[in-house]
Amino acid sequence: MSFIKNILIGLQKGEVSLDETLRTLENLPYEDLGHSRLDHHRELRQGVAEVIYAEHKTEKQVADIASALLKKQGWFLATRVSEPCYRYSENEIPSLQYDADARVMYVEPSAKKEVGLITVISAGTSDYPVAREAALTASLCGNKVKEINDCGVAGLHRVLDVKEQLAQSRAIIAIAGMDGVLPGLIASLVKVPVIAVPTDCGYGASFGGVAPLLTMLNSCASGLTVVNINNGFGAAIAAHRINQNGERSVEV
Repeated sequence: MSFIKNILIGLQKGEVSLDETLRTLENLPYEDLGHSRLDHHRELRQGVAEVIYAEHKTEKQVADIASALLKKQGWFLATRVSEPCYRYSENEIPSLQYDADARVMYVEPSAKKEVGLITVISAGTSDYPVAREAALTASLCGNKVKEINDCGVAGLHRVLDVKEQLAQSRAIIAIAGMDGVLPGLIASLVKVPVIAVPTDCGYGASFGGVAPLLTMLNSCASGLTVVNINNGFGAAIAAHRINQNGERSVEV
């Protein structure tokens, strides 16, 4: 639930005064921290609150932004967080959690929903960090998430063994480096929306993930959607929107 909705509910119930509500809303549509402008209106507009991209930010900037988001919405998510950055924020923010594989730092919502089903499937163990970023992002946004790891086409039977599990999803995030074939294969087997994520896993001719990216963009399987190299976060947000729209359709 967005912090704006919480404010209005508090006003309606008489838990906060009109003046206090107006003071809180003064920071809309954004809050200026000097080094950053936080878009607190984003969840109302887009259905997903602002997320911190920590890479290239200073440790203090990340901690400042995280603290401000936490104060307003009761949770936050930061991606591409280094270990030193996490250690700095750990001293400032209680209940902070960190996934070293995904390089994701977060505080969970107090009442996290788990609706629908998004499946995150990765080709190899080397793709796990990107898969984990996708899975954590989707989960914190309020989706039920299933993870299937090390399921690449070098052992095709591994993919076929989970076909029924994949078909039960509302959206699938398929992650692969090397030849990048896995997402196209999955898209040919199910009628579920498939979002492909190329990774930079591979030898020299993979060109840092460009080779699997081109494979996915040129897939013969119709309807495959592709995000940028290593962009587990972007794939998760796309899958979140698909999943949440499916949930609203069920409610109607």
